[in-house]
Amino acid sequence: MRFFAILAALAVLACGPVLAQGDAKAKTLEGRVAGLEAKPGFLDLYVDKDTAQVLAALPAPGADGVSVRFIYSTGLTAGLGSNPVGLDRGYASSGEIVRFRQIGGKVVAEQENWRYRATSGRAAEAKSVQQSFAPSFLWSGEIAARSADGRVLVDLTGFLTRDAANLASALAHGEGAGSYTLAADRSMPDPASVLSFPDNAEIDAFLTFETSKPNAETRAAAADARAVTLVLHHSFVRLPDDGYAPRAFDQRTANIGLGFHDFSSPLDDPIVTRLSQRFRLEKTDPSAAVSPVKKPIVFYVDNGAPAEIRDALIEGAGWWAAGFEAAGFKDAYRVEVLPEDAHPLDVRYNVINWVHRQTRGWSYGQSVTDPRTGEILKANVILGSQRVRQDRMIFEGLAGAAKTGTGAADDPIEISLARIRQLSAHEVGHTLGIAHNFAASGNGRASVMDYPAPWVKPAADGSLDFSQAYGVGLGAWDLFTIEWLYTEFPQGGDDRAALDAMVAQAYGSGLRFVSDDHARSVETAHPYASVWDNGADPVAALDEVMAVRRIALDNFGPGALAPGRPTSDLNAVIVPIYLYHRYQIEAAAKFIGGLDFRYALTGDGDAAAAPVPAAEQRRALAALTRTLDPAALDLPDALLNQLTPGDVGYAGGGDLLEVFPGRTGPVFDLAGAADIAVGLTLSAILEPSRAGRVAAYEQRVPGALSLRSILDEIDAAVFAPQTDARLAPLSRVVQARFVSELMALARAEGATPEVSAVADAKLAALRDGFGKKRKGQSETDRAHLAALSARITRHLAGEEVQLARPLPALPAPPGPPIGSMGQTEECWHCGI
Repeated sequence: MRFFAILAALAVLACGPVLAQGDAKAKTLEGRVAGLEAKPGFLDLYVDKDTAQVLAALPAPGADGVSVRFIYSTGLTAGLGSNPVGLDRGYASSGEIVRFRQIGGKVVAEQENWRYRATSGRAAEAKSVQQSFAPSFLWSGEIAARSADGRVLVDLTGFLTRDAANLASALAHGEGAGSYTLAADRSMPDPASVLSFPDNAEIDAFLTFETSKPNAETRAAAADARAVTLVLHHSFVRLPDDGYAPRAFDQRTANIGLGFHDFSSPLDDPIVTRLSQRFRLEKTDPSAAVSPVKKPIVFYVDNGAPAEIRDALIEGAGWWAAGFEAAGFKDAYRVEVLPEDAHPLDVRYNVINWVHRQTRGWSYGQSVTDPRTGEILKANVILGSQRVRQDRMIFEGLAGAAKTGTGAADDPIEISLARIRQLSAHEVGHTLGIAHNFAASGNGRASVMDYPAPWVKPAADGSLDFSQAYGVGLGAWDLFTIEWLYTEFPQGGDDRAALDAMVAQAYGSGLRFVSDDHARSVETAHPYASVWDNGADPVAALDEVMAVRRIALDNFGPGALAPGRPTSDLNAVIVPIYLYHRYQIEAAAKFIGGLDFRYALTGDGDAAAAPVPAAEQRRALAALTRTLDPAALDLPDALLNQLTPGDVGYAGGGDLLEVFPGRTGPVFDLAGAADIAVGLTLSAILEPSRAGRVAAYEQRVPGALSLRSILDEIDAAVFAPQTDARLAPLSRVVQARFVSELMALARAEGATPEVSAVADAKLAALRDGFGKKRKGQSETDRAHLAALSARITRHLAGEEVQLARPLPALPAPPGPPIGSMGQTEECWHCGI
């Protein structure tokens, strides 16, 4: 035994130097990556397909330990498919500057904080700002190996499989939903996805999130809601060179701003600096009025879109070429189909994604930008595929399903494709750096950056005219914004005098611009800015829309459905037809307490705001009260009997979510539908901030419309004697809703004391009048008024502060796309 032990020891001694040499080689960078698939480029990557690891050979760090800096963006190669949750395929973040930094034996991924900076050029001043506001260490990993030239090897697997996009938080959607946690055993990089190019690297990773308490959205969209697997994309992008000239933001021009605090700004300048976001577009000859460009802007349409959709997307997105041509750029912009081998989130491609979800939903445009300058590096447009089907359904409800496929002006398919062209142009516009202009649809269709309603008009023969449903091409405002945003000046940088002259010419030609904050919601005050409206005169447009609605309802029936469709689907089709006026109501209501204003800079001249004249406010009120007429709310018995229930069958049918709720079981609840329609009108007129503006104008504007007179006019219309017995039940619905909305206004959190006092005084006057006998009043009417009187008494006594309505208001079915606005077109550029 001793003999064999001695032999073994000698063998170990003999092999010792060889093993040590092999072990040393394994610890070198070259030895560690031997046999791995090399992906050289901006980041030198190495892929171990057996272990699903991705390693990076980082440049030798500098004195500060930094190996490389880059713009880092995350996105979703594969999403959830739920619009309310918002985790869509094709989504990408706006981009942040990250650096890989060596600290001891680790590599740290550090996100730099560019929201606070000093631009004076003084190193000490810049350092003081950097040290005042925290950066973020996103991840750290052990250095796996080193090379003789100082390069370090790090395993990026942990960086790639962390929840970099906060997906777990988004998945925990809805009240009472369980939380999702990252399942490490089912999360790994996708070795086949690794791409490395001279200026960018692109990598996908599978991330699985698990829960024991799924929510409704994940149950509806995921294969197994207890284990949701998404594909997270990582982009590492070389920092752009210094050749880009930033353009200062101007609130008059609808450009999307990027803001930061500049602590080196002089004391007489604002501390917040805003830059416009735009692509780098350079003429080959900056001094020429018209010149080719060094690098054109190219957009790519999702190759997975159906052919007719793809062609419409290309055509609509292509409209922007005319804008660049008008601004003096030759062959500067084009639209193509995405190559089959291209990754949609590869930063080298601007992509229009055709995205599928379980329900219809919002579309939006996002950009990856350089947070230092606002230079747009990549565009990501997300277009929901189901929304066009909702449009087709609406147009079949208006024109009849028999028109579908005819190719005529009233063909629902053709009208829907016209809207897709407009939508494609709209969302691409955001990614070019252009914000909404919600005054455009009533300003001669001046911009594709509004939300236009289909402009359907009554024809002389009693039919509907669809010939101008949607506009074609860019408008005057679009041409102006491209010129202002992209014009290159021979001397470089901004020519403020020339830019100001462009603005003056645009406004001088009668163009208007109103942004989201002053247009999107019902309480906003600008009289010419709303969403999904039409017409230079919103009040006249409301009367026109009501006429269109009446024609459509008079012709409504099974003809709104294609042959073979369940007749119960009429319950979904009638919703947007019965509520066809819902957005024009909001537009007309903005005349009441409205304020006409524009965005201006000091020195622009007279840019003072002006309240809408009292006569115009009264005209709007009259048009709005006409929508409360029970005759306008009624539907004939023949139609009501066709609104039959159906066998739900497949529970995932999206259309089934968008029917009128009711309290009458299988019978279509006409009173409930009327209550919803009436509520839309009254809540718009009696919106608390609108009522407050009316009261304020009364104090300072001679002859102003008063809140008391508004309530009196509604009272006169709502409680007018009803001579048609058939309409009496609907009259009672309107009256009850008026009382309820008055109670809600009196107790609204945002109501001023004066508004509350006027509302309560009107309620008291109504109660006192209910007790008086009226000629021809039925027992039902007397009981109805007695109930309202008792309710008002309890309200005035403070006994029903929390319950402002006789019955909880039925919710209006969705009008805008389903879901919240969490990751939508206006929010990717929110901020300073």
